[in-house]
Amino acid sequence: MIDWERVARELDAEGGALIEGLMPREDCEALAALYPQGAPFRSRVLMERHGFGRGEYKYFDYPLPERLAGLREQMYARLAPIANRWNEAMGIEARYPAAHAEFIARCHAAGQTRPTPLLLHYGEGDYNCLHQDLYGEHVFPLQLVILLSEPGRDFTGGEFVMTEQRPRMQSRPLVLPLRQGDAAVIAVHHRPVQGARGVYRVNLRHGVSRVRSGRRYTAGIIFHDAT
Repeated sequence: MIDWERVARELDAEGGALIEGLMPREDCEALAALYPQGAPFRSRVLMERHGFGRGEYKYFDYPLPERLAGLREQMYARLAPIANRWNEAMGIEARYPAAHAEFIARCHAAGQTRPTPLLLHYGEGDYNCLHQDLYGEHVFPLQLVILLSEPGRDFTGGEFVMTEQRPRMQSRPLVLPLRQGDAAVIAVHHRPVQGARGVYRVNLRHGVSRVRSGRRYTAGIIFHDAT
């Protein structure tokens, strides 16, 4: 069972929270095994071609695999109150409905109709540059990253990293030590921080360090769709 109070505290403090054992090993391996196929996906991106790093990823098409679709709805329902609290603290007008279907309808009405859940594949020497997954006007401020491979067995290196850019200070690095089936809930763009003069925003980015050996598969669940 997920301790959502702990997750909320860690998100408030760090902009990222670890959920251990979210997906069982057999589900991780079944999801990773989809990568060579064509039918579940709408597009393939080679990172090096776009200056994103090295490696590749594929965006799923609708309908999403049942396991991912279920997680997208369930996790959104738990994260929406945190997202609304953050936006209120940061003075952002947007509020998020309780049901994910209502939020997706809002995205689609604004022309954000392309699904954003994805699978990422890294081989030896691959990495993902620090980035943010924004995709359009309507952005849900939290997302989910699930490691589908086992460090030390399937690959070495490839740590999940984040940076927090604080006003008038040097950036702070963060590392979330994921194992197979673990998930990271992370800020997409920024999070609120209480300062001496009130709440201010800090900017966050995430990426993956260089894979030294083996193959690393990851699933990403982004709750807004893309233009």
